Amino acid sequence: MKKDIHPEDYRVVIFKDMSNGHRFLSRSCSPSSETESWEDGSEYPLVKLDISSESHPFFTGKMQFVDTAGRIDKFKNRYGKNLKKS
Repeated sequence: MKKDIHPEDYRVVIFKDMSNGHRFLSRSCSPSSETESWEDGSEYPLVKLDISSESHPFFTGKMQFVDTAGRIDKFKNRYGKNLKKS
């Protein structure tokens, strides 16, 4: 295996699924400026997720529409004039 390719600054962080509020604790080197309290009373950095295993249709077996960033509107605004030519 190659040496010195992995970051050294791993720490415990809270990942929070913003579509349903599910949280889990894991180790990561993802940057975060926010913190949140965990069940043990300690403060950990908070990393917000758009989707996780608790809200992804593959894992839940249900289709649910999650469009937190307005992706469809952004697509239509960007490419809408090209779509009308057809």
